[in-house]
Amino acid sequence: MKEKNEFLSKTAYRIKRYYGYALATLISLSLPFITIGGNHMFLLSFDKKQLHLLGTAFDMQELYLMPFLLMLLFLGIFAATSLGGRAWCGWACPQTIFRVFYRDLIESKLLGLRRIKNKQKEPDWSKPQNASKKVIAVIIWSALSIVAASNFLWFFVPPEDFFTYLQNPSEHMFLFGIVLSIAGFLIYDVVILKEDFCIYVCPYSRVQSVLYDDDTYQAIYSTNRGGNIYNEDKEKIIFKAKELNATDECTTCESCVTVCPTHIDIRKGLQLECINCLECVDACTTVMGKLGKPSLVQWSSTNAIKKDIPTKMFRKQTIMYASALLIVLALLFAMGGTKEYMLLNVNKTTQLYKVKENNVVRNNFLLLFQNTEAKKLTYHLEIVDHDDIKIKRFKPFSLSPGKMAKKVLILETDKILVNDKTKDTPITVTLKAYAKEDPEKVQVFRKAVFIYPRADKLK
Repeated sequence: MKEKNEFLSKTAYRIKRYYGYALATLISLSLPFITIGGNHMFLLSFDKKQLHLLGTAFDMQELYLMPFLLMLLFLGIFAATSLGGRAWCGWACPQTIFRVFYRDLIESKLLGLRRIKNKQKEPDWSKPQNASKKVIAVIIWSALSIVAASNFLWFFVPPEDFFTYLQNPSEHMFLFGIVLSIAGFLIYDVVILKEDFCIYVCPYSRVQSVLYDDDTYQAIYSTNRGGNIYNEDKEKIIFKAKELNATDECTTCESCVTVCPTHIDIRKGLQLECINCLECVDACTTVMGKLGKPSLVQWSSTNAIKKDIPTKMFRKQTIMYASALLIVLALLFAMGGTKEYMLLNVNKTTQLYKVKENNVVRNNFLLLFQNTEAKKLTYHLEIVDHDDIKIKRFKPFSLSPGKMAKKVLILETDKILVNDKTKDTPITVTLKAYAKEDPEKVQVFRKAVFIYPRADKLK
């Protein structure tokens, strides 16, 4: 009895997944509301044309960070697949989480329409009682779909703005149309499309086999212990327990089949429909545990189960993925470290220069300022590398958060900077703009080209 309990005492993967789903849901719902210094943890706002990342706001001119984020996303998925197969699908994908909410929580636990251990048996919808429960299930999920759709939009529209828009729905019909469209898709996807989305729509299942190797963790059936249930053509050759060899341990109870949400038989081997939810592992663990034996379906690798070779976590593929991720991450931090806390564009006017009395040379520029901080700032301007060139026209001014302002800048000199009779001479000047309230943090340097005329233009 002690030996049997040893195989049954482990926490089921299904329960661990539920904890993971609860954590993912909590993070998803709370993340849009977390702010640091007035900036969100993650927000891609098309309205404000900003990307908020870990409490730092990046404007449109700084969206060169997006390719690095996308590279991190895809490399991370590839690396995770190489290590743990479709662990993302079974343990973190919103599609799977939504289906578990609807099928296991609403239909099974709340309304008693299904059994969690038999996901392939459909209720008898001809019974009025089941049909009415189905309607209730759809209504409950419709309400949750609106919450999920709103939660999705909170990563693009700040929640504080979203709830403000709720007070004037007639003025924001496009926004609410998007919410209702997403909610409608979620209802169709979860209630009608079901796991067919994973099998036929999601492209991830098509590329997973390319990323797998013999050391990839997956739900795998041990033919060494259980026996061959299928031949090489994937045709079933064993139907009853008495047809098994005496040494084969599979009881052909079909528990691993009936519990599978994507309707596959894990004993066939690797299949693109498998989402690594490990329901089959739990089912076989329960059956074989009662016999005092370890599960025939395990979360392991081909090398460990079929070749009796220890699984290698550190191998060529994983080392290459880890190296690529570290490089992209380092580049992301390096590029993010150059963030500027104000925006300034310097443009020269069409007039190259103007020569006034006493050989005073002027150059005109048009400056465009934008305050990207969450507080009102007062901007100053100075030249840092040419003492002979002075700022003739520019006064400090204040700018509210998110606002833009155009200012005219006149640079002037009464010194003879260049004595060249053949051509005009461009002189690069470095401008420093800064905020009086926080000059160390909010400062930018810009280059401006001061055109000094040729000598025959001077009097």
